[in-house]
Amino acid sequence: MVGETRRATAPLASDVILLAMTAPASDRPLVSLTVAGIACRDDQYLVIEESIGGTRYLNQPAGHVEPGESLIDAVIREVREETRFAFAPRHLLGLYHDNPATGRRVLRVAIIGDLDGEPDDRPLDDGIIEARFMDRQAIEASPIAHRSPFVTAAIRDFESGRRCPLDLIDSIQ
Repeated sequence: MVGETRRATAPLASDVILLAMTAPASDRPLVSLTVAGIACRDDQYLVIEESIGGTRYLNQPAGHVEPGESLIDAVIREVREETRFAFAPRHLLGLYHDNPATGRRVLRVAIIGDLDGEPDDRPLDDGIIEARFMDRQAIEASPIAHRSPFVTAAIRDFESGRRCPLDLIDSIQ
């Protein structure tokens, strides 16, 4: 069967990644569950500039959900680690799913929140160059590539007024 591997021992992580990258979409597991914090002050969005493999990207503060972590706890942690701001979740903005024919399958949960005060003095996560505020036009016109199409999709949905109740998110632990 396509995408099926049988072994007497547990597969290596590299085998699992290779299988996920080459198997048809219907046979591939979801590779990444991520969260993104959407914060806007005076029509300016909180974004990060990050370096991945030597390439610079713009993104919302975002990252992977750690084992045992709720989506809400993950977004609070990611915003703090990548921007030094305390983040208070207020609304679910949306779910953004990337399901290409091959490659990584990603589900991103975007959460709108308020920033409490000013950033603290903790160091930023590795790879984060800086956190800053930019308006939509500046983000769209930036010569720095966006980490993914999720960046502009979330801004578009935020500006359209989409707000979903945060209690739609439920963690079973």
